[in-house]
Amino acid sequence: MTGERVPTVPPTTPPPTTPPPTTRRADPARRDRIIDACLELIAETGVAGTSHRKVAARANVPLGSMTYHFTGMDELLRAAFTRFSDGVVAVFETRLAAAGTVEEARAAVVGIIDDDLLASPHELVLTHELYALAARNPEYRQITHRWMRRSRAALQRHFSPDTAAQLDALIEGLSIHRALDTEPRDPRQTVDAVARITGGSAAGSAAGVSG
Repeated sequence: MTGERVPTVPPTTPPPTTPPPTTRRADPARRDRIIDACLELIAETGVAGTSHRKVAARANVPLGSMTYHFTGMDELLRAAFTRFSDGVVAVFETRLAAAGTVEEARAAVVGIIDDDLLASPHELVLTHELYALAARNPEYRQITHRWMRRSRAALQRHFSPDTAAQLDALIEGLSIHRALDTEPRDPRQTVDAVARITGGSAAGSAAGVSG
């Protein structure tokens, strides 16, 4: 022993750990907001007036995040119109599922035409925009085909396949005519048309509507 003090070495402090970089803030509702914003813009300005930049601004999301959820505008439009058509046909199915008799089913069809489909100008515009796309693009025609298939299946709960197809065409046609007409139509015309196609009486269908 020489008596010399051995210098003490202070303990080393481990370097601070750096948290891994986050690629994006968790926002599970972002995709839904983008789709909703897209539908709002289409109803206001049409498909031609809808762009990635406008949708991002309406949804309050960064423009760059749009490509995380959708590869392009076409994919976004398909997702938006799929959501829209699914929502419309769900109301359709609910009305017809609640009908317990043929008369109630006739009344449900009248309600679909006069109340559900004509209640919202927003939905009418979206429907026509989808039709225009489907007329030119087979990919969008798949959306309308699925919509018609589900509508006819709901109608076939109460009517034959042929009658269901005729009613489906009546619903589409009267809705378009009512949307574009400049004068109000007598709602009894809808009751009469449904009765003629389904083989019932207008008086009986009117009773079902009022009941």
